[in-house]
Amino acid sequence: MQLELLNDQGLAASKVDAPETVFGREYNEDLVHQIVVAYQANARQGTRAQKDREQVKHSTKKPFKQKGTGRARAGMTSSPIWRGGGRAFPNSPEENFTQKINKKMYRAGMASIFSQLAREGRLAVVDSLTVDSPKTKLLAAKFKAMNLQSVLVISDEIDDNLYLASRNLPNVLVVEPRYADPLSLVHYKKVLVTKAAIDKLKEMFA
Repeated sequence: MQLELLNDQGLAASKVDAPETVFGREYNEDLVHQIVVAYQANARQGTRAQKDREQVKHSTKKPFKQKGTGRARAGMTSSPIWRGGGRAFPNSPEENFTQKINKKMYRAGMASIFSQLAREGRLAVVDSLTVDSPKTKLLAAKFKAMNLQSVLVISDEIDDNLYLASRNLPNVLVVEPRYADPLSLVHYKKVLVTKAAIDKLKEMFA
């Protein structure tokens, strides 16, 4: 399996070898969907809360007499069937949204995403990505020269200059291989991988 090696102008200068086990697998849509949904679910905090009829501030006085009104009998206005009443089955702050994904499934799903990105031409390799100083405009100018607007960079090492220069760019994310996640891979239009990071991805997902 060979991937395009981009130069500073964003043009394909040559080809580099990449492992078939990571960049040449068949696309498994169901598995990719499962790991993306699980990643989003595991990021949820579960801090939402609703009140039941005991917690709602309502008078316990009977709203109207039992008989003679023609209406359904009611004991108090905090009933779940009343407007403004408590919920019958409220959400609790301790709600757990986590979903378990086996390691083998996660590795296969990530390799499936990398392979599909390579087939679609959305994944390319660069020798390295560095900036001389922690200036956002320097990194922005570099991506502009490469004609990249939305890009995920997977670099083997991230120095302070690259980290500080990238964190203010809204459509740019620079991560190490161990922090690459399925949602970011799907979200960004272009994925750049440094040469040294390819070996680390092979160790993680092959």
